[in-house]
Amino acid sequence: MPASKTLLVLAAGMGSRYGGLKQIDPIGPGGETLMDYSIYDALRAGFDKVVFVIRHDLEADFKNIIGRRYERRVQVEYAYQELAALPDGFTSPATRKKPWGTAHAVLAAAQAVHEPFAAINADDFYGAESFNILGRQLAGSTQDYAMVGFVLRNTLSAFGSVARGVCRLDHNAFLEDVVELTRIERDGAAARYTDANGGAHALTGDEVVSLNMWGFQPALFEQLQEQFIDFLKRHPNDEQAEFFLSSVIGTLVARGQARVRVLPTPDAWFGITYREDRPQVVEGIRRLVERGIYPPRLWT
Repeated sequence: MPASKTLLVLAAGMGSRYGGLKQIDPIGPGGETLMDYSIYDALRAGFDKVVFVIRHDLEADFKNIIGRRYERRVQVEYAYQELAALPDGFTSPATRKKPWGTAHAVLAAAQAVHEPFAAINADDFYGAESFNILGRQLAGSTQDYAMVGFVLRNTLSAFGSVARGVCRLDHNAFLEDVVELTRIERDGAAARYTDANGGAHALTGDEVVSLNMWGFQPALFEQLQEQFIDFLKRHPNDEQAEFFLSSVIGTLVARGQARVRVLPTPDAWFGITYREDRPQVVEGIRRLVERGIYPPRLWT
């Protein structure tokens, strides 16, 4: 019997700014990773299959340290994001090192996912209620997509700039547009970003942003394939261009090819962008354990 809801975990990122494989960095009191908390919350919210998107060079460590702890609890599958995984007629620039981006990571799972699914980053903490909200959305009969929306100021690092998809909503809480800003920093209680020309722009900090916590139907994969071909045509030799999921969804919305309901969450977000973020994340998990939100050992 097919799984009713799948959790797709994007874990192929290189973690270059953090300086290591942050997806398997122990954060919790029992050695748990941020990914452990997401999967724990997802299982409680009714997800019954997990697909990890990883790279082949990470496969052995990932399966031994991460994957096998779930195999007795939930159906587990793997998909692989590789630079050479391109549509027919395209090749990767010889000097390109970085992955193609989050939308390409989701596309890599097309053969493994055939049911409604959530897509998340491996190295973000989203909160239990976020998974409950998204799980209920996916359990409904709607073919709409969904995005869990977070408040910008609650998603920034004190140690450097971050990239965020800043969202504009209509009066019915459907997504109208996503603008990917890549150099966002704190500015007191507000924020600011620097554009490609070096210009600084103010943000209020109240903006709704995407942290790549999405709910999709399998029809997305065909749309991603079409968009990826367009992307490669526009960036044939670009070593740095990224196929961002938030940008793709923004294009689908603008063309009327998708509707995305934005689901506000009361949960706080935190994650590790830079190594200096880690102590704050460890402390945040410790407080949640003290409050009884999580047990001291998730899997015992």
